[in-house]
Amino acid sequence: MEGYRRLYAELGMDIEKHEELMKALGSMYQELFLSRKNRPRSMDYFDRLMGEIHGKRIEELMELKSSGKPLVGTFCIFVPEELVVAAGGACYGLCGGAQFSIPDAETHLPRNICPLIKSAYGFKLQRTCPYTQISDIIYGETTCEAKKKTWELLSRLHRVHVMHIPHRKGERELSIWKEEIKAFKKEVEKLCRCEITFENLKEGIEIVNAKRSAMKRLSRLRCGNGVIPISGLDALLVNQISFYDEPVRYARMVNRLCEELKERIEQGFSVYPEGAPRILVSGTPMAPPNWKIHHIAESCNAAIVAEEACIGERYFRNNVSTEHAESTEELIDALLERYSKIDCACFTPNHERVQNILALCEQKEIDGVIYYTLSFCHTYNIEAKKVMDALKEKGIPAIKIETDYSLQDVEQIRTRIEAFVESLA
Repeated sequence: MEGYRRLYAELGMDIEKHEELMKALGSMYQELFLSRKNRPRSMDYFDRLMGEIHGKRIEELMELKSSGKPLVGTFCIFVPEELVVAAGGACYGLCGGAQFSIPDAETHLPRNICPLIKSAYGFKLQRTCPYTQISDIIYGETTCEAKKKTWELLSRLHRVHVMHIPHRKGERELSIWKEEIKAFKKEVEKLCRCEITFENLKEGIEIVNAKRSAMKRLSRLRCGNGVIPISGLDALLVNQISFYDEPVRYARMVNRLCEELKERIEQGFSVYPEGAPRILVSGTPMAPPNWKIHHIAESCNAAIVAEEACIGERYFRNNVSTEHAESTEELIDALLERYSKIDCACFTPNHERVQNILALCEQKEIDGVIYYTLSFCHTYNIEAKKVMDALKEKGIPAIKIETDYSLQDVEQIRTRIEAFVESLA
């Protein structure tokens, strides 16, 4: 990353701390990914992208920025990214999945809130994340109390736009949500000094739909005809990269990977030993480099075949339908329809999520569920009771794991997951 020091300096970054971060990330990536055998050849693209994620991709974003295109950093899948793509800009994830920045964040934030929020805020405080630094605007949403108050502090450090997400899905609440989407559209238009028209919004929707369709195809192929052709850790990585990469290129490379997985399935080639129990990981987001649960579970000979999470099925389950839209207003209605189907734990009541989890277990022939939740994520922690009860009623074994980003509890978690996997056998 030495060649990018001038670029990082231009972004006002703390270069020494950034290099320390990248060294640690590179070491972790080598151990968890590059040292593994039997990985699909097509993973080479995603490996290269991870190696260049703070380099080449940032150069691309700088080119967009210099041409007047909007760059929007986000923390949540409720962001109508189609609006940013319609304006020719880039929408990418900022959620922190690393312990590295949390000590600095805790000089401003309380210790007993979600590590994802602290990690992301800490990266801004440290000036070690180029995606945060390069953003024209950071998009926040009101999915939890800790986030809502953190955006107030973050707005002192960076330009922030907050979108109100209602916590119910009644007619009145959806009308408010629609106005929030319209307000964000105006914000993007202000950034790019252009109008988002029916034509370019429809094109933006088609681009993002194609990305999600490729991810959905990957999800179907993860356990085709009884064969599991890709590890859960690799599939998780591909899903995580969807929040950083250029969407058209990303969809093309995911489809290339899918073609290779089809060949593996036809040849009966599986990355797991025969009889490995199929596991669904359900719960809170897993922002990179948060690979702890997948790594531990797979080291215990479990086959992770799906994620019921924001980085997983919740993100790509539904596309935006534009078939009957004839105006920008109708496209915004279509955006609202799609985004309001997201079954985040912030909603009440939230029966949809339980039904979607049960349907996913049936579809993927799941043997057991790991309900994963970050420490102090109250919405997912409380909703775990309802989910675990529903799984028990259907006779699906499940275990709840609550943790943060540190590695101090790895062996304790390994012991619990190992016993859980043995009970499934």
